[in-house]
Amino acid sequence: MDASAVTHIGRTEAAFRQVDADDPAAFNHCFADVNGIRMHYIDEGQGPLVILLHGFPYLWYMWRRQIGALAEAGFRVVVPDQRGFGQTDRPDSIEAYDMSQAVGDMVGLMATLGETSAVIVGHDLGAWVAQASAMLRPDLFRGLVMLNTPVPPRGKVRPTVGLREMAKGRVYHHLYFQQIGKPDRELACDPGKTLRSIFYSVSGSAVGAERWRLFVEPGEPILNAFTEPKEFPSWLSARAIDYYVDEYTRTGFTGALNYYRCRDRNWEITAFLDGAVVRQPSLFIGGAADPSLEPVEIRGLYNQLEAYLPGLKKKVMLPGVGHAAAEERADQVNELLLEFLGQFGG
Repeated sequence: MDASAVTHIGRTEAAFRQVDADDPAAFNHCFADVNGIRMHYIDEGQGPLVILLHGFPYLWYMWRRQIGALAEAGFRVVVPDQRGFGQTDRPDSIEAYDMSQAVGDMVGLMATLGETSAVIVGHDLGAWVAQASAMLRPDLFRGLVMLNTPVPPRGKVRPTVGLREMAKGRVYHHLYFQQIGKPDRELACDPGKTLRSIFYSVSGSAVGAERWRLFVEPGEPILNAFTEPKEFPSWLSARAIDYYVDEYTRTGFTGALNYYRCRDRNWEITAFLDGAVVRQPSLFIGGAADPSLEPVEIRGLYNQLEAYLPGLKKKVMLPGVGHAAAEERADQVNELLLEFLGQFGG
C-alpha cells in the first residue's frame, strides 16, 4: 500500500464504527521527517495524545483494533511504524537503532504533531522504547503502559552476560538475533512461514508442543522453536496475515533485528540511569499464557514491577492470552487502556 501524507482529521464516532479494522487503507496514513528519518504513522481522533508502539515482528497494524476504540473515547491516537519497520526508513548502521535514537524519534514525532504531552504505550520491543521515553522525558510523557513485556531497570551486568546465564548453554532468541546476517537470512527465507509460525506459537491459542520454545540447542535453526499452524485462530484473519507478510517480504528483517544488536550498547550508554525509576502513572497488561514470561528471571520482573514503577496503578495477567494481547483479546485490552487513560481526560 502506498500511503500518502494527509492532514490530520478527526472522524466522527459513527465513522469509526464503520471502519474495517483489518483493512490497512481504512486508516489515516501520514509521513513526517523525524530525527533524521522519514517516519510513517497513523493519526486518528482528537483530544489528549496517546502513542502506541508495536513490538517485533509486528507493525503499527497490531494496534488496529485499539485505534478506533481510543479515538472514539476522545483521544488523539498516533501509531508509528518504528524505525526499521514497515514504511518508516531503515538506516543502515546498527548504532542507528540504539535507545537514544528510538526515544529521539518519539520526541521528534511529538514536535511534528505540535503536542507537548502524551501517554505512551508499548508492546514487546515497543515497551522498551516506551519505558525509556517515560524515564528520559517525563516532561513529555505523562503516563506509561507496557504490554506483555515487563521491561526491567538497567541491570548491574552487561545484557549478553545475563542472557547467557539464563540460557545455560542453549540459544535464546535475544542472543541469536544479535548475530549479523544469519538471523536475517533465516527469517526472510520464507516470510509467510516465519510470521505465521511466530504469531501462532507465541499466542495463547498454541498448546503443548505448538508453543514457542524459548531456547534451542546450539546449531539448531531458530525457527525450530515455532510451529506453523494448519489454520489460524479467528483473532488473526487471512487479510491481516497477508499485510504483515507483504510488508516483511518488502523490507526484510534486518532493521528490526538491529534493535537486539544494540542491547549491550544501550547498557553502556545509560550508566546515568542506574537506579532510575518511572514515577508517572503506569499500567502493565500481560498474558497468562505468554511463553515469553515463562523463565523464572522474567516472571520475577512482573512480581517486582511496583519497585521500579512506583506510579503503577494496576498490573493484570489475562487468562488464556499469549504474547499478542492487543490482537488476541482486543476488547479486554481496550477496556483496560480506557480505564487507565480516564485519569488523563478524553
